[in-house]
Formats: sequence, structure tokens, C-alpha cells
Amino acid sequence: MSDSTSQKAPVLFWIISVIAIIWNAMGVYQYLQQAYQTDAFKASMPSEEALEMALNTPSWAMSAFAVAVFFGLLASIALILKKRWANTLFLISLIGIIVQMIHNVFISDSIEMMGTIAIIFPIIILIIGVFLYFYSKKAIANGWIS
Repeated sequence: MSDSTSQKAPVLFWIISVIAIIWNAMGVYQYLQQAYQTDAFKASMPSEEALEMALNTPSWAMSAFAVAVFFGLLASIALILKKRWANTLFLISLIGIIVQMIHNVFISDSIEMMGTIAIIFPIIILIIGVFLYFYSKKAIANGWIS
């Protein structure tokens, strides 16, 4: 098997990789806060109704949240290690993001409870997930990762 990494990765690749790790580590932190229902998580809720909704998130949505953040973190680590399977992990993470967002935006009353931030932040998360998936695909195509 030949080594397809013939191009040196640009500085921007390393910057994006480090930011991706930080971003996804924050996602893991948020997941753990919600999963373990910490005091900090409870205090971050804008109302008792929002807290009750968050505490009663269905297990399938919490599972999708876990898939999104843990696979995203693993993918980010794989990216900085210049492993091509980062792309597959980012795809799995993206699927987790989409499933979670279906619950958060369309099934739950999050928009009613939290206002426009309940739609803006999921869009940002989705955009970043799509970007990281296609960026890792570009990194493979450019020979930055193998």
C-alpha cells in the first residue's frame, strides 16, 4: 500500500484540527453535564420548564447527543493524527447531530422555552459538523492525511 500523504498539511489544517478538538471536547463536557444532571447544568437552564424538558430528554436523543460529541472528539483527534478514518468518524458524528437536532428543534418545545437561541445554536452546530466532515474529506483529497 502506498502512502498517499504527499502534501504537507498547511498551518490552517493544524489550527482547524486544534479548534475541532476544543469544540468537540466542549460538546463532551456539555453531554456529561446533562447526562449526570449536574448542578451547573441545572443552573444554566433559563426556567423550571426548560429544566424539566431537558431532564426528560428521551434516551434516543441523549444517545444521539453522545454519538455526536464522542465521535466528533475521536474524529478531531484522528484528524490531528492525520488519519483518514477521521472522515468516517465525522460522518457518524454528523448523523448523531442530525438525529439530536430533530428532537431538539422539531419534537421538543425548546424553541418555546428558550427562544431563538434554541434554533440558532443547533444551526451553528450543524454547520460546524458539516464543515468538519467536508474539511476532512478535502484533507484526504489533498493528501494531508492518509
